[in-house]
Amino acid sequence: MTVVSPDALVRGKAATDWQAQLRDSARSVDDLAKALALTPDEIEGARRAEREGLPIAVTPYYLALCDRDDPTCPIRLQCVPRALEAVTAHGDMVDPLGEVEHEVAPHLVRRYPDRVLLLATDRCAVYCRFCTRSRIVGDGGGPAPLDRLEPAFAWIAAHPEIRDVIVSGGDPLAMATERVARLLARVRAIPTVETIRLATRVPVTLPMRVTSELVDALREHHPIWVMTHFNHPKELTPESIAACTRLVDAGFPVMNQSVLLAGVNDDADVLEALFRGLVRARVRPYYLLQADPVRGTSHLRTPLARGLAIMERLQGRLSGIALPKLICDTPGGRGKVPLTPDYVVAREPGRTVLRTFRGEEVAYLDPPDPGSPD
Repeated sequence: MTVVSPDALVRGKAATDWQAQLRDSARSVDDLAKALALTPDEIEGARRAEREGLPIAVTPYYLALCDRDDPTCPIRLQCVPRALEAVTAHGDMVDPLGEVEHEVAPHLVRRYPDRVLLLATDRCAVYCRFCTRSRIVGDGGGPAPLDRLEPAFAWIAAHPEIRDVIVSGGDPLAMATERVARLLARVRAIPTVETIRLATRVPVTLPMRVTSELVDALREHHPIWVMTHFNHPKELTPESIAACTRLVDAGFPVMNQSVLLAGVNDDADVLEALFRGLVRARVRPYYLLQADPVRGTSHLRTPLARGLAIMERLQGRLSGIALPKLICDTPGGRGKVPLTPDYVVAREPGRTVLRTFRGEEVAYLDPPDPGSPD
């Protein structure tokens, strides 16, 4: 296996300067070809991405995690376009989570009674090829000015049942620190908002972004939960673990949402290594998400049965704090549904037969009805 040395791509100031990382990101087939031995499939996919659809952006840091010669590298599969992105499979959708349908104000989506999603920017450090919001991400708009978000803030203030605001995009932590701080201050000024969640992949793709300056700016607006997105153990580098450590040490609970991806992490051993590594870094594996049916991503999706089989294998072999929920976010934006293997063998009044992770069948007896003569 030939892995590009991080030192070969990330030298000098770019090794620690997150803005230099963004400036030096690979954004074309020629940029990718300097670091990777591209296949004809990847060249075709990258050329298409230069013209239409989800653009290319890969930080030097994340590109250095790719195997130079192996097109099946789990990092490479996430960030390098393929020709199959031009294929629209049965069930593919442009907006699989129905965010356009559920938009209640510009940049604001409501799909649940007590929380909303605020889309603060269309920019990310890396454009993942399975992106749910490929319809809007990287379209050139950049961060939304605060005055453009005022209708969203006004809507939240007018609906006191909204207790939780998820700030996403794009990636809000790809914005300047001052802009992030002003945005969070504006949300925090709404008295009925109890918690803010920051949805970010920066700890994974641009860990040097998590600076002391950023952490200090965020800490003023607690309680903030950080929702991040590791998909493979190769992403658990010393740099990414250090970024998570800085956040956790500053009082931010860090939760991880992995997406189940064909050829990347659809393997119980791979996910076990990932989840154990996350827990060691004090990051809670929160969700394992069935990949959304985004147009052009069918080559990266798995059948639902695959995720169920993986979870069944992990159950009982992995600590509960390391075991996420398997979730399908239903097409059309109708909400998340937890998926679990079937451990109920039989039911009858007062008695249920359960199957353990060892394959044993055990009867569980309900307590007697207090009103029963027995």
